Amino acid sequence: MLAMTFGLGNLAQAQIQKGNLMVGGTITDMDFGLKKGQSWGIGITPKLGYFIKDNLAVGGYVNVDISKQGQGSTTRTGYGVGAFGRYYANKEDINNLLKNGRFFFEVNAGLEGANQKGEPTTNGFGFGLGPGYSYFITPNIGLEALVKYNGLTGGGNEGYQHDLSFNVGFQIYLPTSKVKNRLNNL
Repeated sequence: MLAMTFGLGNLAQAQIQKGNLMVGGTITDMDFGLKKGQSWGIGITPKLGYFIKDNLAVGGYVNVDISKQGQGSTTRTGYGVGAFGRYYANKEDINNLLKNGRFFFEVNAGLEGANQKGEPTTNGFGFGLGPGYSYFITPNIGLEALVKYNGLTGGGNEGYQHDLSFNVGFQIYLPTSKVKNRLNNL
């Protein structure tokens, strides 16, 4: 039991080492009204990253979100494609609350847009930044919570839009050697 506990304490280190892949995503703005005519919305952001060095991943994302404020309103659609970077804090950088997790800071930038008929519309450069925490439930899967400031500037009838979002999601961390072996065995 002691060996198992000690092994779990090192989960968060092995997955965020140079050369590993990070595959997963987040869900934002989940809102489902239970009565007819109430608001609803959901956003999904899949991500694929590569650790260029220990604790530092870079990669790409795609963002899609759809929402409606209630009966009589038009549907709002959002989209985005771009790059992200994520730095995981070392144990030396910050005392972790749980031994199986890591705090991280994420930034992103890309081509994004938010459109709704008769409402503010902006298409252009989107960016975001914020802190998060990843809790490793297995050696290769982390559950995440992320709070981000998101900005969008460009053309449309509104020159700048911004918001604060709370995201939940998961990531799968894969050593590239295992991925290469699987691909070669296909």
